[in-house]
Amino acid sequence: MIEASGPSSSSVAALVSATAILKAKGKSFYWARRLLGTRHASNATRLYGFCRLLDDTADEAASDVVAKSRLAAIADDVRSGQTKDPALLDALALIRECKIDPGVVLDLIAGVESDLGVVCMQTETELLHYCYRVAGTVGLMMCNVLDVTEPAAYPHAVDLGIGMQLTNICRDVAEDAALGRRYLPASLLGDLSAQELVTPTEATRRRLRACLATLLDQADLYYRSGQDGMRYLPVRARAGILSAARIYHAIGDGIRARDYACWDGRVTVGRKAKLRLTASALMETVGTLVPRPGSVLHDASLHHHLVDVPSLAKARHAG
Repeated sequence: MIEASGPSSSSVAALVSATAILKAKGKSFYWARRLLGTRHASNATRLYGFCRLLDDTADEAASDVVAKSRLAAIADDVRSGQTKDPALLDALALIRECKIDPGVVLDLIAGVESDLGVVCMQTETELLHYCYRVAGTVGLMMCNVLDVTEPAAYPHAVDLGIGMQLTNICRDVAEDAALGRRYLPASLLGDLSAQELVTPTEATRRRLRACLATLLDQADLYYRSGQDGMRYLPVRARAGILSAARIYHAIGDGIRARDYACWDGRVTVGRKAKLRLTASALMETVGTLVPRPGSVLHDASLHHHLVDVPSLAKARHAG
């Protein structure tokens, strides 16, 4: 049995691999990571590598049965802190080094597993639960990775993750639909099949536009809360996280500028826009170097769909 004990040659190899994957598949985060300090950038990249391992386990398995079995095995290893799988060793080391709550990791694994098979969400509550599991959890883990210890930061970190995931969902409607996944809730869209979103009729396009407008407006609220939490980050980390947030937010703006035509291809943010957004984040970060008194009040209504999530409740009351 292999135990997670701390940085090792396997951690170095995992970092090299995760960096290459991040550069290829996580361009916004790869762009922003250069603004973090060396240790924070390394640990954030290792965390990305673990998240990618989970995604690939679900997406590349021979069958859903195989994927579920593999994810269950990973969950067992997270609970025990031990593994026979060298590919998982660095993730367990990171969880241990950064004191990441295993319950949060297990919620992430549950979110990844929920992508298996047909996805057809019915309510906004179901959607926000999913967004918490696959992205809000990552926000919580990033707090540990970035050495954030102020409990008031945690709900804001969750909100930034949720805002980014809502943006992802609005951007990738056609791609997800081609895989049999419809994340847009029936409560907003109507009970359309995923196939109807691949080649939408004019009537379906009207529904899609209205649904995406609502979800991106919701995402704006979560981004705003996420930005309120930037004050809790280490100074060096603020510009990097704010840049990533601004770049993702710009994807939503691009969807709006295209009149929500998600069937016309994926919206991206070009290099010039990234430079502009990064410069803006750097300038804004300079303005936050003077400590602000007290903490900012979190808007509890943003979590009213998430009151029954144990790992989130634990994070709220941490410390």
